[in-house]
Parts: sequence; C-alpha cells; structure tokens
Amino acid sequence: MCKKENISYIITLLFTLTALTVMVIYNFSSFYSNAVSNMDEVGASSLAQEKEYLEGYLTKGLDVLQVTAITVEYMMQNGASSEEIEAFLVEESERYMADIDANFTGIYGLFNGDYLDGIGWVPDEDYVPREREWYTAAKQAEGRPTIVSPYLDAQTNTIMISVSQMLYDNDSVISFDIALNQIQIITQDINMEGIGYSFIIDREGLVVAHTDEAERGKNYENDPEMKKLLAKVYKEKGGNFHTKINGEDCTVFVDTVMDDWYVTMIISNSKLYHGIRDILIHNIILCIVVFVLIAFFCTAAFRKIRLHMRKVEESQWELEKMNEKMVTTIAKTIDARDRYTNGHSQRVAKYALELAKRMDKTETEQKEIYYAALLHDVGKIHVPDAIINKPTRLSEEEFEHIKLHPISGYYILKDIDEMDLIAQGSKWHHERYDGKGYPNGLAGEEIPEVARIIGVADAYDAMTSNRSYREIMPQEKVRAEIEKGKGTQFAPQIADIMLRMMDEDTGYQMKQKSETTKNILIVDDEPMNLDRVALMLQDEPVYIVHKSTSGEEALHILKETPMDLILLDIQMPGMDGFEVCEEIRKTSDIPIVFLMGDKNFQTIEKAAKMGIKDYLAKPVTSLPLLEVIRSILQDEGDYKLRH
Repeated sequence: MCKKENISYIITLLFTLTALTVMVIYNFSSFYSNAVSNMDEVGASSLAQEKEYLEGYLTKGLDVLQVTAITVEYMMQNGASSEEIEAFLVEESERYMADIDANFTGIYGLFNGDYLDGIGWVPDEDYVPREREWYTAAKQAEGRPTIVSPYLDAQTNTIMISVSQMLYDNDSVISFDIALNQIQIITQDINMEGIGYSFIIDREGLVVAHTDEAERGKNYENDPEMKKLLAKVYKEKGGNFHTKINGEDCTVFVDTVMDDWYVTMIISNSKLYHGIRDILIHNIILCIVVFVLIAFFCTAAFRKIRLHMRKVEESQWELEKMNEKMVTTIAKTIDARDRYTNGHSQRVAKYALELAKRMDKTETEQKEIYYAALLHDVGKIHVPDAIINKPTRLSEEEFEHIKLHPISGYYILKDIDEMDLIAQGSKWHHERYDGKGYPNGLAGEEIPEVARIIGVADAYDAMTSNRSYREIMPQEKVRAEIEKGKGTQFAPQIADIMLRMMDEDTGYQMKQKSETTKNILIVDDEPMNLDRVALMLQDEPVYIVHKSTSGEEALHILKETPMDLILLDIQMPGMDGFEVCEEIRKTSDIPIVFLMGDKNFQTIEKAAKMGIKDYLAKPVTSLPLLEVIRSILQDEGDYKLRH
C-alpha cells in the first residue's frame, strides 16, 4: 500500500469512528430521555400484572361461591331440610379451608328463612340476618355474586371481606368470609425492582393491605395529607401522576381492582431514575472501548481482504437463508387464514420445485420458481375470511372475489425487481393453456413458464388436499384429471412430468398430511379448570378433548390414546407438571403447553429447557388458548430449498 493510500485509509477510519462516536452519544442521549418517559409505562405495566393477580385471587372466591350456590339451590329445590343444608355447609367449609385456601372461612347464610352457619357459630338472639351487610349487598346484586366492603376484624386484627350471592328464591343468601392475608402478602411484593411501596384501599379510604403491615386497617380519609393523595388517586383511577409526598417528588401509579379497590404504588423519582443514569454512563464508556477495538479489527480486515470477502459471501448466504425464512413465514400467514388448506403454499412450492428440477432449470431459476410458488396466493390477503372459509361451494359473486387474488398478488409483488418471476407466477397461475383462464385469458406459450409450472402444482395440491366441501381425492382420480387437462388446462410437457412424478409415488405420499381431527389432553387437578378449558374448545369440532385430574392418570391415558397436544398444569399434588413432562419425554415428543399460575421467570426458563412449546398464564382465556393451539397444531408442510 502506498503512503497516499495509507493516509486516506487513516483519515477515513478516523472520520468513521468520529461519526460513530457522535451517533452513539446521540442515540444514548435519546435513549436516556426515552427511558425516563417510558419508565411511567413500565411502572404501569408492573402494577397491571399485580392487579391481574389480585383480581384472579378474588375471582377465585367468586367462582367457588357460585359452584357452592348451585349445589345449595339444587338441595333447596329438592326439598332438603335445614339440617341437611347445614351439614353440607359444614362439610364445604372444612373443604374450603383444607383444599382450596386456608383464608376462605366458613360458609353461612339465610336459607328458607333460617340462618345456618358452616362453622357452628350461633348468633345472638337480636341478630337479624336481613339487616347484615352481607345480606343487603347480595340483595342489591340481584343474583350476581358480589364482594362486600372490607372491614377490620377487631379480635384478629385481620382485614376481612364477605362474598355473597342471592339464591333463586330471591330471599335466601349464601355467603362466606375471606381473610385478606394473601392480599397483604401480594401487596408487599408490589414494587419496581425493589423500589417504592404500595397499598390497596377501598372507596371509603380503608387500607386493605400495605407494604408496611402496621398501616393495614387505617383509614386514610382521616389523615389530612393522605386524604389529598387519595383525592388524586380516586380521580386518576388508572395510570400515573406526579406529586410531592413529604416534600419529595414522587411518581404514583394507580389501577383499580374489581372496580372497587385502588392499588397504588409510590416511588421516589430520585430512586426511580438513578439506575438509568448509571447504566447510560457505563454503556457510553463501554462503547468507546468497543470503537477502539473496531478500529483495530478493521485495520486487520483491511490487510486481509480475502478473508473479509469470504465473510461477506457468508453474510450474503445467511441473508439469503433469512429471506427464504421470511418468504416461508409470509406463505404460512396466508395459508393460516384457510383452516381447510393449511400448508397449501408450502406443498405447491415443493411440487413446483420438483417440476423445475426435472425440467433442468438452473439453481437460480429453481430458487425463483420456488419463491414464486410460495407466494402465488399472497393476493388472498384481500379476500374476506368469510369467503375463504366458507364451508360450502362459493356463489358466482363470491368466486368473482376469489378471481381477484392473482391481480392483488401481482401488485403486492411487482416491485421485487431482482426476481420478476415471483410477480408473474402470482398473476398468471390461474391462466389455462386453452385461453379460458383468468385474469387475462392468456393461452399456450403466451403464459409465462413459471405460471404454467405453478398452475399444474396448484391444481394437483387442490385435488390432494382436504376442502370444506370434499375430502382428498383418490390418486387414480387425480391422475385422470391431470391427464384430462393436458392441452386444455395444463401445458402438456409440464403435465407429463407431473404424471411421471405421480407414477413414482406408489405410496401416495404427495398429499396433505394433516388429520381432520386432533386429540388434546388437558391435565389439571382442579375439575373446574378442566371444565373451563374444555368449554373454550367446544365450538372447535376438529379438537377432541380428553381430561385428566392427575399426572398418573394422564400417563395412563397416553398409553391408551395417541395425543396431538397436551395442556399440562404445573402445580399438582403427586406428580407435578415437570415430572409428568419428564416421563412423557422418555417415549414421545408430543407438543406440551404448560398452564401456569406461577409467573416466575425461572419457571419459564426451566420449561423452555425441557422443550415446552409454550405456556399460558392462569386463569386461561379463550382467545390466547385457541391461538396457541392452532399455531402449534397447524400442518407445517415445510419444504426447504436445497442450495
């Protein structure tokens, strides 16, 4: 290298490093300001997670009460005596505290005019049930389960709530008390990475729970300074605001629980943003060190140009692989809209690639034809779901909508200049060799070759896949249809190649592999959870649901019935979810989804190491459940392009 080139190289390197340094400093400055503004969002998110846990705990009490109320109503309707009802209340009270939650105390209520108590408490003679708050609240709720305002038990110094429900006769009421000890435990954990404190209050200002347990049971409406804070909390309801507390700038995060309580987290601003400043300073120093190292390695790379070029080629190869994955992902996204033809684009791409190979196309041409086949139906993104998933044959008007997808696909793909075959394949793959196709009525060799190839592959897969109106066609009938379409629907040369491929496929492997029904096993020790998840799947006819209340029973079921997916609770008596998973993995790779009440990240990491496909947080809701199941069970049908 001459002296002039060395000087030019050094100047370029210094300029680059200077520009990069300025850019990094600017980016980190922007990051700092954004981090400060986004910290409010992080705090709100943290509070929302705790709110979800709190509501889940209280909802559990409402659900338990509803189940018990159904049984009591059944007993009353069938003429059960007060003694029989009281015996049932005693039994259920013991079960609540032993099996469900020790904080769920005895069941009591007014039944057919008699006050009955599950823990044997006998009221005073002047005790009037209909005047008690648990009764009047249930009356106002008109048959819905309701949570009565919390109160401080003077004897136990415990915050209590009552959960009540009016029964079918509009006079009887069932109720039980919950000691909010668990709420106190939950509240002590509400903070942002150990910073700040939290409390929960009701609408009257009673402190239901507090990070400082000594504050529990106080009424902040009686404290002038806290009363001012509560006024802002009540007004905000959800979100955050900034205020001064004891002369210090603080951020207050607020959210509601069950629309009756307010969960509040207070964090000092000086502590909230201190860590961010330190991280930014450390990262800036680290980046300066990295820039020095970059200069060193850039110099080495400049002197070893061949090694550098090899790395560039490797990067290009990785980029090409990434492009292939992106195209495959787009194809899967389009196919997933049609529950009956899932995997269609991957199979068409597989057949088109094989046709191209047998036609002695170059590797570059094979790749373009493969990509074109993967994306040939991309225009269906503009077709309404109701038409794509219609379970019967399409009307003429609906079919006209379908016929627009080649045009839509062409305009989506036409700007991919490096591979113009992709847009051609999308636009003309429904043209016919006799000129009776669409959208332009091209005929014979006027139809681009890529479209002729895709047309044969597409028609073949349509006949060898399940449709809403028919099952997969027999191989003999498919062959007869291809033979019949030579020279009319299909290019004769390409149709002949497909016929040879079919003749070689003696086991009829070239067809859709997915089954029409899927067996799903739900494992949970709580029957109520089993029934709830099964209810969410009842409108999906392709899913056959099996239920098990223990790991041992689940393993026995798996020996008798093959399963396609397992929904497995982690926390179960006897064998827990991890132990069940270990036993299953000894003999099978069945996809497993954990149902988790535990949101600890270490638990999630452990599940990932065991090959768990996904996890769903309890209480499970319908839409995430169905999305996870459909995504896991969809027919992959991948066919990787050989480079």
